[in-house]
Amino acid sequence: MTLSDSNAKNRSDVPNHISGRKKFIFGLEIFLILLLLIIWLSSDTIRQSKHLIVLFLYSFPCQFLIAVVPHEPVYLYFSKFYAPITVTLVSVAGTVLTEWLNYSTFQFIVDLKSFSKVKKSGFVGKIIDIFQKAPFLAIWVAGFTPVPFYPFRFLVVLAKYSVWKYLLAVFTSRAPRFFLLALFGHAFKIPDLWLAILFAVLILTANVPLARKGWQKFRENRKQKKIRGG
Repeated sequence: MTLSDSNAKNRSDVPNHISGRKKFIFGLEIFLILLLLIIWLSSDTIRQSKHLIVLFLYSFPCQFLIAVVPHEPVYLYFSKFYAPITVTLVSVAGTVLTEWLNYSTFQFIVDLKSFSKVKKSGFVGKIIDIFQKAPFLAIWVAGFTPVPFYPFRFLVVLAKYSVWKYLLAVFTSRAPRFFLLALFGHAFKIPDLWLAILFAVLILTANVPLARKGWQKFRENRKQKKIRGG
């Protein structure tokens, strides 16, 4: 395959209806979330800040796509200094905006031609059919309980579920969940050291299995390359 053929193939991966504006917005969303995450992880001052704007902005990296940082320890931390309703409203506002970004981001990914096989998969079709029987309830239960929420961010786009109904389900499920967290944190005033330990444990619990799977896949691909080369 020539270089021109390869470039043509890459260009064909993005259908014509994805405009330059959509691509720019997609790239900007990813950049801003990564920037917020880097700032949060690299600055002790910001992590120890009690300003509500920090709580609001933290909602973006901790709720974006498959989040790499947990939200619970931070919400518990802010609950020591603010009323539960204040923590809830600020957190939910940031979360709803982030979920709107999630919907937009996944919409871009789903529109790629290379994703058409996934959309046509029989297994995916069955999952969508099950979801569509009670979509609002499914989102609400996932949003309120400790069930992993990120699959539903993808599912609502695949099922072409209304973004406004999705955001309403997010708001009505996350608000009581966050309020209960804030109420607990406000009542018991958990020491910062315990919250730091909880933060580390949740990160390891969420990311170690993913990292292990990625490493195993990398090793398998490497073995296959060696076999082909040999």
